[in-house]
Amino acid sequence: MPVPARKRRRRTPGQIARGVRRRARRLAGRLRHVWRRSLQLRVVTSTLVLSMAVVVVLGVFLMQSIVASVLTSTEVSAVEESRANIATASGYLTQPADSTDITQDATAQGQTMNPVDAAAKALTDRSGGRYDVVIFNEGSVGEGRASGQVDWSSIPALLRAKVQSSEEQSLWDQTVKIRYIGAKQPESAWVVGARVNGTYEIYHVFPLGDEEKTLLTVQQMVFGAGAALVLLLAGVASLVTRQVVTPVRLARQAAERLAAGRLEERLKVRGEDDLARLATSFNEMASNLAVKIHQLEELSQVQRQFVSDVSHELRTPLTTVRMAADLLYEGREDFDPASARAAELMQNQLERFESMLADLLEISRYDAGAATLDLDPVDMRDVVLRAVGDSETLAERQATRFELRLPNEPCMAEVDSRRVERILRNLLFNAIEHGEGKDIVVTLGADRDAVAVAVRDHGVGLKPGEETMVFDRFWRADPSRARTIGGTGLGLAISREDAMLHGGWLQAWGAPGEGSQFRLSLPRVAGSPLRGSPLPLVPPEVEMRRTWRGHATPVLTPAPAETAPRVRENVDAGAFDAE
Repeated sequence: MPVPARKRRRRTPGQIARGVRRRARRLAGRLRHVWRRSLQLRVVTSTLVLSMAVVVVLGVFLMQSIVASVLTSTEVSAVEESRANIATASGYLTQPADSTDITQDATAQGQTMNPVDAAAKALTDRSGGRYDVVIFNEGSVGEGRASGQVDWSSIPALLRAKVQSSEEQSLWDQTVKIRYIGAKQPESAWVVGARVNGTYEIYHVFPLGDEEKTLLTVQQMVFGAGAALVLLLAGVASLVTRQVVTPVRLARQAAERLAAGRLEERLKVRGEDDLARLATSFNEMASNLAVKIHQLEELSQVQRQFVSDVSHELRTPLTTVRMAADLLYEGREDFDPASARAAELMQNQLERFESMLADLLEISRYDAGAATLDLDPVDMRDVVLRAVGDSETLAERQATRFELRLPNEPCMAEVDSRRVERILRNLLFNAIEHGEGKDIVVTLGADRDAVAVAVRDHGVGLKPGEETMVFDRFWRADPSRARTIGGTGLGLAISREDAMLHGGWLQAWGAPGEGSQFRLSLPRVAGSPLRGSPLPLVPPEVEMRRTWRGHATPVLTPAPAETAPRVRENVDAGAFDAE
């Protein structure tokens, strides 16, 4: 049995409109991207627009001048010819219908011709086809006589009123759309009217068809010449811009390859103009940069080798000194107070020296690119708890308590647990050092792609710009402040290297008087790119407080799906109480 075809769901007008808007925005975004990236396109488009504006202005001005010139000459010629014809028409309109001339003319035609017809015929014969004549007699109840199949009703009433109210043989002219009797199409004409012998109105109709054809031809020529000029200017602009943009584009490509590490990249120098001098300067800069980089690499190699050699060479004498110090420290009870105190100080400083030596060896491994990861899927909650457990003794000494916010469900990730624990210990030690005895909040969050741990203290905080400097080697926020827990100054630098080795982020936020927060973000699957963090870098309470201060409505975002109710660690009691 055949399966019926799935009926396609019809889209609503709202969905269609949203789809159209979405495609329009996408297209506009692509056009903006192309517009921003192409200097040649911007120059050619600007030249094209400006050229079109100039050509349009000049074309309009030129056409107006040509039209005014043609129409003025036509008007002058029509008025002069009409003035000369009125005297002739006046002689016909004063003779009776049975006069000699008219009778002979009528006899020649085999009919009787009244004065109006005689005058119209005489003027039409003189026109040579250049104009037609319309004559009105007030005694004929508005009817007129017209030559050339002109519809006499085409004469505007306003023009007739002016003529009727004017003096004898005074001329009035106007552009009129003349209609014809028969198949001839209406056309524009220049009409010149005058009142003759008190009761007659004579209108000379000069068609403007030839003038309109001439003006149309001129308009087409002007339009074509303008379009050709605009395209020519655009082509010239494109050619000139290409001569400038092409070397700049080659320089940009060479700079990108140079930035990618291809220090042998150079530009070809052609000519002696400014672009050639630019290429020469670029080549000199690249050469000097390659020399400097080579020198820095050699110096860095020497420094790495020196640190590595010194660190390894120090281990043997340090071991000997350590054994002697342990003997003195164990027998300090038999010494006098001054010697016993000296043995304790030597023991403490040796421990610090060993820690610093271990950090130097770790840094040298990173510099040499020899650091590797021992990846295993682990529950990040266990890693956090082990790091907090290692920091409890120091926290008790500084009267600091930890507040843990861990998810209820396992939070698995492929990490090197030893290195991640070291990162968290360094962050916790740093928070204890600068937390001024206040609670430290440790938050673990996760989403589908990443896990994050945030360590928040409420101590002195960081000044603007120090959130990146804090990861520099041996950097101190306040150089005059002594270390209270004996740190080496390399902990955060090593922590950042460990995070980068995992393909993750280690970021810091801080503000004077509001404390600081360090956030470690790692991908759940080793090797996968990290696109975001499940925890905010700025603490939510600080962001909300700033929002309220700005008199804006705060936006409350729900906690991550895998985040459980927060857990407070009671360091003094050694127990965990869920809140």
